[in-house]
Amino acid sequence: MAFTLQLGEQAPDFSLPATDGKTYSLQDFAGAPVLVVFFTCNHCPYVVGSDEVTRHTALKYKEQGVAFVGINANSEITKPDDSFDHMVQRMEEQKFPWTYLRDKDQTVAKAYGALRTPHFYVFDGERKLVYSGRGLDNPRESEKATVNDLDRALSELVAGQPLSVPLTNPIGCNVKWEGQDEHWMPADACDLVPRS
Repeated sequence: MAFTLQLGEQAPDFSLPATDGKTYSLQDFAGAPVLVVFFTCNHCPYVVGSDEVTRHTALKYKEQGVAFVGINANSEITKPDDSFDHMVQRMEEQKFPWTYLRDKDQTVAKAYGALRTPHFYVFDGERKLVYSGRGLDNPRESEKATVNDLDRALSELVAGQPLSVPLTNPIGCNVKWEGQDEHWMPADACDLVPRS
């Protein structure tokens, strides 16, 4: 069995606390024709470097009903900046247009097979996975990015077209797994697309 959720598979359910004080599950986004779930955090330079592009993409597709859900699963023992309190503070400062959830015990990150921050998963109306991977080809320095894979996937999806590139490798810091070295990755974690 692959570590990361495969194309065509159903979105795993979750019940996680958000920075707005509520708890959310998959059902709370049932009205959205498209759902973007992405694993993110507070500190990673690849996240920080591309957050404004992600904001722009989320706002661009909001009118078409696309919902965005960010999940922070990083160990706060490894990265104290990724604590829930810091998440609340970051949302107050940045006012991102997505729901920001805390996966403290990392069960949701494992269910999705999150590899890096950021790692984007796009689900259709039936909550089947249609895109997995990166947002940009240069998330750390978004001004140098030449490809916005997330935007392309969403534009094709809302237009009812098949996705031309449904799978890319996420680019970013690895998820900080509880009780492990900062750079540890699960043994069965691997690239989504073979590197040439």
